[in-house]
Amino acid sequence: MILLIDSGNTRIKWRLMSGMDRVAVGAADLRAPEPFSTLAPLADQVSRVCVSTVASEASRKALEAEVAKLTPAPIHFFWSEAERNGLQNSYQDVSRMGADRWHAMVAAWSRYCGGCAIIDAGSAVTVDYIDGGGMHLGGFILPGLGMMRRSLKLDAARIGFDVDDQLNTRPGQTTGECANHGLAWLTEGVIRQAHRDAETYGLQNVLITGGDASRFVQLGLRAEHVPELVLDGLQRVVEQDGLL
Repeated sequence: MILLIDSGNTRIKWRLMSGMDRVAVGAADLRAPEPFSTLAPLADQVSRVCVSTVASEASRKALEAEVAKLTPAPIHFFWSEAERNGLQNSYQDVSRMGADRWHAMVAAWSRYCGGCAIIDAGSAVTVDYIDGGGMHLGGFILPGLGMMRRSLKLDAARIGFDVDDQLNTRPGQTTGECANHGLAWLTEGVIRQAHRDAETYGLQNVLITGGDASRFVQLGLRAEHVPELVLDGLQRVVEQDGLL
């Protein structure tokens, strides 16, 4: 069986495949003491581990060590590419693009073979556009909700407020309201721009993934929520490379 892993900045998601059949799925905090504990009963059946990661080199090595505790199966890392099945990367140096963005685009392109906007609302928010011919038009990288909260708390020390998963975008009347409403207000601005760009560039399909995806949808984003989009793309790459 093949173990697919999407390793982000704070969490990992995994999918265990037997051929094209999904045997088990899971997720864990990247810093958890045993992130693959639920996989232990099936560990001896894992023949290959395939990873898409944007984590730091230290986190990547820590991930390798955790996988080694689980199985002696070889680990293969999959990175961004210049081209895949008609999808063209706009980066001149594709090694500079996070693997998660590329694999999310691979999944979206494989799903629709048409114009797409892909939003990944994780630790950072990434937005990427693909036109109807498979050309990556480019994208944006923005701080995610958690990152902005930490910035307000740590870098603006006199702004003390309690975190509230607030969707209210009206002007706040306390420091807490100003901060929490302000974060929702910023997110709503990103949503309006994404809708405007989708119309401008003729992108019929809008997809969202990541831990804060539901927040974007609740604030008005018109998109298909695909929680495992990066794993879907990684699985497609592994399948096309004849490893699945």
